[in-house]
Amino acid sequence: MFTHSKWRFIDSGIGTAEWNMAVDEALLNGCTRDTLPTLRLYGWESALTLGRFSNFSKNLHPEKVEAEKISCVRRISGGGILVHGGDLSYSLIVSRDFVSETGIKESYHYLCGFLIHLYEKLTLKAQYARDVKGKEESRSDICLAGNEAYDLTINGQKMGGNAQHYTRLALLQHGTIPMRIDVSQFSPLFRGDSGLVHAATLENLGICVEYTQLSSLVQEAFSETFGVHLNADTLTQREKNQAQELLAEKYSQKRWNLHGQFVAS
Repeated sequence: MFTHSKWRFIDSGIGTAEWNMAVDEALLNGCTRDTLPTLRLYGWESALTLGRFSNFSKNLHPEKVEAEKISCVRRISGGGILVHGGDLSYSLIVSRDFVSETGIKESYHYLCGFLIHLYEKLTLKAQYARDVKGKEESRSDICLAGNEAYDLTINGQKMGGNAQHYTRLALLQHGTIPMRIDVSQFSPLFRGDSGLVHAATLENLGICVEYTQLSSLVQEAFSETFGVHLNADTLTQREKNQAQELLAEKYSQKRWNLHGQFVAS
C-alpha cells in the first residue's frame, strides 16, 4: 500500500518530552510527496503528554505535577493524556496521499499492523479493541482509561496509545510501546481514573527488554510487515534548526503546553 519501498529511519534515543515533540513536528513539516517517508524511534525522560485538545487542569493536579517536576507537553496529535518514561515511541511520517487511499480509520488498522507483528515476535497476541469480544468502545480524556476501535489490547488490557495529525501534504502517526509504567509516580497526578493500574506493559506481561533490543525488534517487524527497507539516517541541519525553533517558541512554553495556545512567529 506504500508507494515507497525505501524508508528513512532515525533512532533519536532518549530525550526530553519537549524535544521529542519538536522533532516530530519538524519532520512532519518537511514531508512532501517527493520525500522519503520516515520511521523514527525515540525514548523519554519522565513526562506527561497531552492530546491537542486535552484539558490540563480538569484532568491533572497542577500542584502535584509541579512538585514532582514532571514535564507536561502538549502534542499536535489528538488522543488523551499519556505517561512516558518507560516506553519506546515511534513516529511515522508519510505523504497524505496514503490517507486519501485508505481513510482515517483504516489507516490506523493498516499502520498499526507492524505493532501486532512486533508483539508476535515477543510471543504476545495483540488485537484491536474492536475485535475483542465484550470489549465496549469508550472515550476518555486519559489515554489508558479509554478504549477505541483501533486501540491495541493484549489479554484484554490496553497496550500503549497511537494518535495522528495531518497537514495539507503529510500524515504523522506516533505511538508508544510501553516497557514499564511507574504507577506510583504517575497515578497520584490524575484527578480521576488514570487507567494505569489496568494497562498492559511488556514488564507486567513477563517480557524483559530494554530500549536498544526493542528498537532492533521494531525495525525488523516494520520491514517485514510492510516489505520496506529502512535506511539509517540522522536529522538534517535544517530539521535540527526547525526543531530548536519549535522547542523555544512552542514546546517550552506554558501557553501551548497547558492551554493549547500558539501563534507562529
